[in-house]
Amino acid sequence: MPGLAASSTTSPGGEAVIEVRNLTKRFGDTTALHEASLTVQAGEIIVLLGLSGSGKSTLLRHLDGLELPTDGAVRVLGHEVPALRGRALRALRGRVGFVFQQFELVGPLTVLENVLTGALFRIRGPRLGLWSYSGGHKLTALAHLDRVGLLAQAYQRADTLSGGQQQRVAIARALMQNPSILLADEPVASLDPESSSQIMALIKDIARDSGLTVVCSLHQVDLALGWADRIVGLRHGEVVLDTPTAGISKAQVMEIYGRVATTTAELGAIATELTAPVSPEPVPAPAASSWTESRDAALDPRTSASARDNRR
Repeated sequence: MPGLAASSTTSPGGEAVIEVRNLTKRFGDTTALHEASLTVQAGEIIVLLGLSGSGKSTLLRHLDGLELPTDGAVRVLGHEVPALRGRALRALRGRVGFVFQQFELVGPLTVLENVLTGALFRIRGPRLGLWSYSGGHKLTALAHLDRVGLLAQAYQRADTLSGGQQQRVAIARALMQNPSILLADEPVASLDPESSSQIMALIKDIARDSGLTVVCSLHQVDLALGWADRIVGLRHGEVVLDTPTAGISKAQVMEIYGRVATTTAELGAIATELTAPVSPEPVPAPAASSWTESRDAALDPRTSASARDNRR
């Protein structure tokens, strides 16, 4: 299959917003990434595909400075990420949203308060409950909750939601940053197949509507092929595949991974993990409650007291 390892040369935006060159990362004696290179154009939806331990999460964490490279270069939105410190690094992270596998919500806080934390990088001073955010911030947060289908749960404790609902809150929180890039680290690994399809469809719809660039790590071939513009496959910290999803089959992806497997056990892991089943069709999100009611509640000072009571 000549040419499958070549990078995509066309993209929605035409401007490189992520450039990774010969990135190597070592943790003691363990090499998590070895001379990995990646270019992402504005508006692309990219999947980092690979088994657990292949280096997907480590690569993502380099894109907003959560990890520093042992060697190589990482450039995001025109900035050399490893060189950034303090305010400059915070400014970059404000433009790069991150959706984590385990949601990373504050359970006792309301859904709305969790979403509002996405705006903290723009706000000075302490933030103590809903009353300390402006009306504009609250309305923006409610709009994002409406977009992800959770407007009715705005004043509910985050830890009372299902896993799929919590991940929707995490997406709304990332959108609160008004990011240029959205990173998602195995965003559906903790969810059932039906919720997985809903979440992936939601991320793609938002990306297309907003012109977001998305880099998402996954380990399911079927899901990646049906969702992404391009697949970048990692194995043992190295890029072994970089190809548009159009025109490539699951069998071809599996063949490439089979070539770089070195033991029978690895072949078994590839067959099991990369072919995990996913639900083929997303299920529509439940209808949201009245926007007017939620807006008025957000702007009512009494709501802050009610939210504090809910956390007790």
